[in-house]
Formats: sequence, C-alpha cells, structure tokens
Amino acid sequence: MKAFFRTIHLYLSLAAGVVIFCSCLTGTMLVFEKEIQQALHPQRYFIKAQDKRLPLAVLTEGVLKQVPKSKLATVMVYDDPERSVEVGLIVPEKKGKKPADAPKTEKHAGVHGKKDAKPKDVERSNLTAFVNPYTGQIVDQFNRRQTFLYSVEMFHRYLLGGKNSVGDWVISISTLFFLGILITGVILWWPKTKAIMKQRLKIKWDGSGKRLTHDLHIVTGFYTSIFLIIICASGLVMTFKWANNTLFFLTNSKVVAKEDIKAPLSVYQPGVAAISPDAAVSALGNKITGAENYTIRYPRDTAAVYTFNVLKKGSVELATDTYYIDQYTGKLAGSALYADKSLGQRIRGVIKPIHTGSIYGWPTQVLAFLITLVSLIFPVTGVMMWLNRTGKKKDKAVRSRGKAVVPAEAV
Repeated sequence: MKAFFRTIHLYLSLAAGVVIFCSCLTGTMLVFEKEIQQALHPQRYFIKAQDKRLPLAVLTEGVLKQVPKSKLATVMVYDDPERSVEVGLIVPEKKGKKPADAPKTEKHAGVHGKKDAKPKDVERSNLTAFVNPYTGQIVDQFNRRQTFLYSVEMFHRYLLGGKNSVGDWVISISTLFFLGILITGVILWWPKTKAIMKQRLKIKWDGSGKRLTHDLHIVTGFYTSIFLIIICASGLVMTFKWANNTLFFLTNSKVVAKEDIKAPLSVYQPGVAAISPDAAVSALGNKITGAENYTIRYPRDTAAVYTFNVLKKGSVELATDTYYIDQYTGKLAGSALYADKSLGQRIRGVIKPIHTGSIYGWPTQVLAFLITLVSLIFPVTGVMMWLNRTGKKKDKAVRSRGKAVVPAEAV
C-alpha cells in the first residue's frame, strides 16, 4: 500500500514541485508585509497626537481637493491617537492598466432607473491617502499596486497572469497537489515500530550526506505538515467553490456567498440632505467605543446607507462587526455581528488571516514565516532523494547485467 502512496507522492511532487517552491518563497516574503511597510515608512502611519481631531467631513473634503479627479471609497479611523487616518480613493487609471484582481463591472439600474456602470462587488480604492487627523494634511500617498510586494502577491496568486488566467489555474491545481503531497507524506512517514518512530523524530546531523538529505525531508516534513495542511486547505477555500462549500458542510452551516449579503437601504427622503459622516459615527454610540479601528464606506447613491466595519480590540483580524446607518435619519438600519454568524461564516471570515498567519498577530506570523521558510527544503531534498534512488536503480541494473554476462563468457 505504501508503494502506491509513494508513487502518488512522487508524481504529484514532480508535477508541481517548482510551482510549490515559488509559492512558498513568495508566501514567506508576504507574511510581514504590513510590518515592513510601517518600518520603512513610519511617517506615513504614525503622527504626533494633538488635542482635537478635525471632523471627518473636513478631512475627506480636504483630501478630495488635494487629489484631483479622485472619488472617495473608504475611511479607516484608528483608536490610537498617534495613527494617521487612511482615506481610500478611486482615481482614474490608464487604459490597459486594470489590476489583476480588479472586480468585474456590470450594468444595473440606478436609483432613478438609469443604467450605470457599477462594479459587481464594492469598488476598490487604488490609492490610499494618509491624513493627519489633527491638521488635515496629507502626509503621504500610497498605491499598493505599484509596489514590489504587490507584484510578489500577484505572482503568489496568479503567476502574474491575472484572475481566471492560466497562471491562476496553475497555482490552484498546484495547491491541490501540495495538499495531496502533504497527506501522502504523512502516510509514508508513519512508522511500523516505536524504534523507527524515534529515528524519524530527529535529524542525524553527523550522518552521511544522503542520510542528512533524507532526514531533512522526512523529519522537518513531519513537524511542519499539520501547519502546511492548514495553509493549503485555507488557500483552497479561497480558490475553489467546492472547497468553500465543503467548509460550510463540515460545519453544518448554510452556504452564504459574498454576493448574497445585501445591505439594507436608507428610507429616501426627497429634499432632505444626508447626514454627515461624523453624525453617522455619533449614531453608533458605544458600538465603536474602544474599537481598534473602524472603516466607513460612504453611501454611493440616494438609497444607500453608511456602512461601518468595526474591529474590536483583541479580536481576530477581519472578525469585524458591520453596522448600517440610514443616511437621512441617522438611525441604525441593520447590523451583522461576527458573533451572531454561523460557525461556517465565522471560519470563512478569518480564512485569509489563517492563510497568511496574521490571525493572532506576530506569534502566528513568526510561525507562518518559519513554516513556509522550512518548506523550501522539501522540493530540493525531494529531488535529491529521487535522483539518489534513480542512480541506485541504474547501478543495480548495470551490476545485474554484468553478472548475467560473465557465465556466458566463461562457457
């Protein structure tokens, strides 16, 4: 039986080894992306705290004046008085410069029956303005799509090919193969006796080169396999619909697609001006008190609402509570609390932090970094072991042919 699993393990590795190596390498580079950006550009993220913040309406109005032709998308406000406010903007892009992960657009009826080009999902900002909340000054502008690490992410996700491209499918299938490699690897590692188990739990550093190669592959593979299986499985959930549905099935939860989540509408009142974002914040009251940060998405038309995503202190990244505020009355139009969601929805909501290792902050980030770094050993040592076995088989075949020839000559 192990010969069967060894064959599967070998051929899956040969088929996807190079792509897996590239995925693990780029994944290692992305683990501390936020921390790297903050270390390289501290003036962008941190400012000197002062007595009183400017109203959000004043901040955003000033930003739109300082960045011509821009359109407001989101505003992220931190509880930390020394953090800048991050204003997400949508600016016109040159033709042919549409990013690989940009949402598709579709025509749909607007508030007054007119058809407008709107994104299938919420429009994404392509420029972030970092604003001093006390002075209104833009301290820096940042387009992540123009950074090296964004290119690394696009290589990690699509081999630079874009969504639904050949590169996207190569990465997706390779991730599925990697999961198969990991599972068969654990099966092949599993020892028959306790004595063999002791040997497979530690590396013999003073052994021969072949023995060291074998131990690096087998021993480190065992210790990292459970974490890599989780990373692979989370990647598959984000990639394949069947994997996403399997998650909901295993958690006995109803499948809820992103596009099925509909925000409530404001009660349109002709002639009544919409409330300011500051009034919408006040309407939330203690719901944002003590929050680590909250993001505001402004109403996009006369029927929409203010949408707030609130991350409580100590909560897992992306485990946010969502509140909707009527843009005319300032009343709570609805909410979607993370704690009230089904188990499947709660797990699905934090799949990305699980995949990237950011789910519990720097401890899990360090773990994810070390695991993906160590995983770079497996394709290399695997190829070396395969070449060693192939060489042994050739030598054995040559020797066996030699033995067969000698008696004939003797006769």
